[in-house]
Amino acid sequence: MSTTPKYINREISWLDFNARVLQEANDENVPLLERLRFLGIFSNNLDEFFQVRYATVKRIAQSSKTGKRVFAGRSAEALLKEITNKVIDLQDESLKILNGIYKEMERENIFFIDQNEVKPEQEEFLKNYFIQNVNPALVTIILSQNREQDLSTNKAFLIITMTLDEESEDQNIYALIEIPKDIKRFVVLPKNKDGKQYIMMLDDLIRYHFHMIFSFFKYKTIQAHMLKITRDAELDLEEDVSISYVEKITLSVKDRMISDPVRLVYDKEISESTLRFVMEKLNIASTDSLIPGGKYHQRRDYMDFPSLDRPDLLYSSFPPLPLPGLSLEQNILDAIDEKDYLLYAPYQDFSYVNKFLREAALDPKVKSIKITIYRLSKASHIASALINAAKNGKKVLVQIELQARFDEENNINFAEQLEAAGVQLIFGIPGLKVHSKICVIERMHKNKNRRYGFVSTGNFNESTAKIYTDYTLFTSNQKILKEVNKVFNFLEVSYKIKKYKHLIVSPHYTASTISKLIDNEIENHKKGLPSGISLKLNNITNYPLVDKLYEASQAGVKIKMIVRGICCLIPGVKGLSENITVISVVDKFLEHPRVFIYENAGDKKIYLSSADFMTRNIENRVEVACPVYDEDLQQQILDTFNLSWKDNTKARIVNQNPQNKMVLPQSGETAQRSQWTTYAYFKNKLNS
Repeated sequence: MSTTPKYINREISWLDFNARVLQEANDENVPLLERLRFLGIFSNNLDEFFQVRYATVKRIAQSSKTGKRVFAGRSAEALLKEITNKVIDLQDESLKILNGIYKEMERENIFFIDQNEVKPEQEEFLKNYFIQNVNPALVTIILSQNREQDLSTNKAFLIITMTLDEESEDQNIYALIEIPKDIKRFVVLPKNKDGKQYIMMLDDLIRYHFHMIFSFFKYKTIQAHMLKITRDAELDLEEDVSISYVEKITLSVKDRMISDPVRLVYDKEISESTLRFVMEKLNIASTDSLIPGGKYHQRRDYMDFPSLDRPDLLYSSFPPLPLPGLSLEQNILDAIDEKDYLLYAPYQDFSYVNKFLREAALDPKVKSIKITIYRLSKASHIASALINAAKNGKKVLVQIELQARFDEENNINFAEQLEAAGVQLIFGIPGLKVHSKICVIERMHKNKNRRYGFVSTGNFNESTAKIYTDYTLFTSNQKILKEVNKVFNFLEVSYKIKKYKHLIVSPHYTASTISKLIDNEIENHKKGLPSGISLKLNNITNYPLVDKLYEASQAGVKIKMIVRGICCLIPGVKGLSENITVISVVDKFLEHPRVFIYENAGDKKIYLSSADFMTRNIENRVEVACPVYDEDLQQQILDTFNLSWKDNTKARIVNQNPQNKMVLPQSGETAQRSQWTTYAYFKNKLNS
């Protein structure tokens, strides 16, 4: 143990998670176009990592006060170098994978062409497409060495170097063309007679029309190289009492666009003099921020790669299933009055959440609706239902989190719409994000005021509900909902700390309650009673809870963990964690639920939660973990957890050597792909 570290650094663990995403892009069993999209997810993840986590470590490294802070045995400076080296390796691997995918696409009669491969019969289409769709949207800046210019965006752009004729005063002119975000990155050309499908990158379409863009320059040669800049995305909220909280968030989001650059990905073919010129214009002094790349960046655009009318190159669809015993045509509130229901999206239809709120908006017996909102889809039926309720005279209270990273502008827009409709808005508590996923309504039933509601592990977002797996518990359990209502009371009057018998609520009780639950398993094991812990999490980074799980392992408690993302815990270390096993499942859907299962001497305690085992979720956010009391629903959670645990197709072993080793079927075992078997599980329930 003396030579074995107790923890994995969270940044390095995150990069290991993103390597699992890259594995999917490299898996020949994944449909070809889905592999391209996984490559886009990998790239998008990396962009956000640099905007948030890398930027934080860099600030610490540059701070004279905290620059020597240690991250799991590393200084901030050493960690930055380790991250950079690991990212370069992952970027190189992703480029090899992309080139391999391109070759396979050619075998499927799909071809990428650049500006030098355009056929005569394609010229007219490309010219018209460029003139009508692209040229009007281009932002082209002629760069000057002698004046300040606004390059303050998180964008990919082409840096243009033109060599002029000898009569010109300047031999070289530099220009910058921003790659428009609102134009499709992939130009799909009409199929030719032999059925070949050609695609051109928007970058190459622009290159192909340089003669039109720069027609007034008499250049002898022209070169273009892709660059991508990533800036620090941390919000800086000024302590200015003269402006509203909404204004502070709005101003801070705008300031994000001119924050310090943390990464510059550049085409390795760019000349040293051009790269140096760009670095000066962007005020980048350190080469630590430089990441060499290929001809094309902004690979996150592959997330939206067109389907090309090729269903054979895509995942088969999973039509969302109805909830057994609950029809979208019946009155949901009356049904919930009889029993609890558990929704597991996207296997089951997220429309039940919308239906619940639409009913509440129209039902004359409903008096009030309270809900927390973290992320909404761009066109949100949730928001529409709440506005509808307010217009129908219901008292509607919405806690909307304006600091939901990268969704701030969207949430501000919805806040304005809700407020205009008469919805009462609250913006939470200074220093705490509200990340809980809760809703409670009050309704007259048999001349009594009765509560109905739902608690979820995921956002109330129709878009992500199609690709994120999440549980939502619909309940009329008055004891639970009384405590859900207490959470809203705390959000409105935060100096009054509530007590809870059923819910586990951050920031006050999560750490202590989870520790007590683990202690209970340790005591039960010592007494020879049934014990065990099963956890499904997105991330685990909180060292005290990691230590508590180590303590349980050392006492002999068996611990199963399914962790999608960051895992600072090291399993399988003799004398420390030999009773802990950690796997990660990465597949078609993003695994998002948080589930806590404690054996509790045979009387299992099962919770659904919005909180991961992270310090921010435990100390700096308002989170809710809700017990599931219905035995049938408990069994569903146990069954679906076990289906994930038995995955031997898309599961990886975490924090063992080698990292991310695939779990494969053993001799005599059949292949188990948990997302497919989970869908089959719920489909069978409809027929039973």
